[in-house]
Amino acid sequence: MNYFLDEQTAEYNRQRILDEVKQIRLERLALGSQTYRPGMFERTMFRLANWMIATGKLLRRRYEIPQVNCNHTARNLAQ
Repeated sequence: MNYFLDEQTAEYNRQRILDEVKQIRLERLALGSQTYRPGMFERTMFRLANWMIATGKLLRRRYEIPQVNCNHTARNLAQ
């Protein structure tokens, strides 16, 4: 019987499995290190947008005409 071919095939399969494991580890490492880090432009735009929203709310509160419920009838004081 030819045991050399069986050993060579087993070694080849073992090496292939180790290569696949190494590739999977590298892929996991690459995916784990891709965290979102906004640059200076993105941070500035985010802060500007938040400032505009806050300023808009303050301006609306300051200059908006208050709506008053006027269901009561005005009485003439002369009567």
